[in-house]
Amino acid sequence: MTCVRDARVARNTLEDAVIEEQANEVVVRYLNRVKRGVDSFIISEVLGLTEQLLKARSRGATVLLAGNGGSASTVNHYAIDWMLGSEIENPPLRVVSLSESVSSVTATGNDKAFEKVFSRQVERLGTAGDLLVLVSASGNSVNLIEAAETAKQLGVFVVAITGFSGGKLKGLADLSVHVSTQTGDYGVAEDLHLALGHMVKELLIREVRDARY
Repeated sequence: MTCVRDARVARNTLEDAVIEEQANEVVVRYLNRVKRGVDSFIISEVLGLTEQLLKARSRGATVLLAGNGGSASTVNHYAIDWMLGSEIENPPLRVVSLSESVSSVTATGNDKAFEKVFSRQVERLGTAGDLLVLVSASGNSVNLIEAAETAKQLGVFVVAITGFSGGKLKGLADLSVHVSTQTGDYGVAEDLHLALGHMVKELLIREVRDARY
């Protein structure tokens, strides 16, 4: 009986070791994908986005944000960080997330079409000189593409923050901030887009503190 028990313990220990090794591999592979994504950042694009935000503030324009799913939570995070977390005042940086209003999104989605949930808001809130920042891992979300097209018709400057290969939004935007990731790697793309928002917040704080704007 002792031999049988010892054999079971040994087998369980081996199985646990294999499971732990496999888990470690998952973590290492993910971190490696994040590192490759970090290396794909083009710093001039990040600085360009920050500059556009500061110019919008200087001319009293509004920054509109939009994204779907995980990117919706990202743009909501941007709105708070850039408008409040930066503590920019006199004048403030006015930032509105079009993804945050469940009532607006579901009203248009239900009564019109989901493709128009952002473009209808842009039509009513956007004016020439404003800034529209669109966040999408794929760059191919139809409702974001429609929002970009509507914005351009109104004279609103369009920024696309994308992952994967950039999709249609990358080519449609006035300014592209692209983080290259594997197609379908939503987690890494969303992680990097959130990190981008934090970079921009720190840049905003620095620029205003040093009275560059």
